[in-house]
Amino acid sequence: MASPLEIALLALLELLWGMPYALTKVALTTISPVTLVAARVALAAILLWIIVLLRQRKMPAQWNFVGCLFVQGCVACAIPYTLIAFGQQSVESALTAILNSTTPLFVCLISLLWTRHEPLTVGRLFGVVIGLGGVVLIAGASALAGLGRGTLGQAAIILATLSSAVSAIYGRRFATVAPEIAAAGTLTAAAVVLVPLCFFVEAPLNSAPSAASLAALLVNALVATALGFVVYFRLIRTIGSMGVASVGYLKPAVGVLIGCALMGESLSWAGGAGLIAILIGVAAINQTESVATLPHPSRLQPIQDDVSDDSAARRA
Repeated sequence: MASPLEIALLALLELLWGMPYALTKVALTTISPVTLVAARVALAAILLWIIVLLRQRKMPAQWNFVGCLFVQGCVACAIPYTLIAFGQQSVESALTAILNSTTPLFVCLISLLWTRHEPLTVGRLFGVVIGLGGVVLIAGASALAGLGRGTLGQAAIILATLSSAVSAIYGRRFATVAPEIAAAGTLTAAAVVLVPLCFFVEAPLNSAPSAASLAALLVNALVATALGFVVYFRLIRTIGSMGVASVGYLKPAVGVLIGCALMGESLSWAGGAGLIAILIGVAAINQTESVATLPHPSRLQPIQDDVSDDSAARRA
């Protein structure tokens, strides 16, 4: 089972990546969608590069490092952020929650059919299935009746989820790189794509964002995105891509707990059963040894960091 520290970091990542939903809703009142996403990743990248400089982290010397960052920036940020923003315009929130929580399922399928980068045990497969079932129970099985309507929007959300799954797997290439560098590089690559795009499809210089929208953007960028990606790459190194992907199941579970604890909502039998199923699923998915002990996959060789934390510690 993952250590208590990794479970705590997984919960922190869920909290950080659950924040943007409300923050984005506030920011979108006066900021256009693509401009908002571009500003979010650009500001987060700037903060992380400052941290990299202050901590004197060294960049890997491997020749394809920048290209790998560009791929990761596209599949982890640029593609899913843009597709979800498009898809949510025509897909109801309950069905969006179900479709967007299938990341562990895609990670499982990609691993089974292609990369085989992590062991797929019976327990993990059980966790993927029961966790997804828990999400359906919380979101409401009736939401599945919407499948087939608004097909283009649903396809966009599914593609965004698939892209997130690919990013969780591809992120293993950065297992030996300092998380701050991997996160800063990923967000910089996303900004290189999204900033020109926002000028092409929108008019960001003509916008007049409110104080509330600017505050929401800053919190989203500097806390949820910057810190979130550092934790994300840290967890990919320790609990693996499928473990990190299980955070998608926790989002509706946290929503249920917040509703009961802070908003006085009652817990229905379906919500309670779904919450239990999600917790069991996440625990089953993370019943595995550390990624550091696994053999390197043939298709996903990690980038070699010239000065890793472990080697520096040994020399000290």
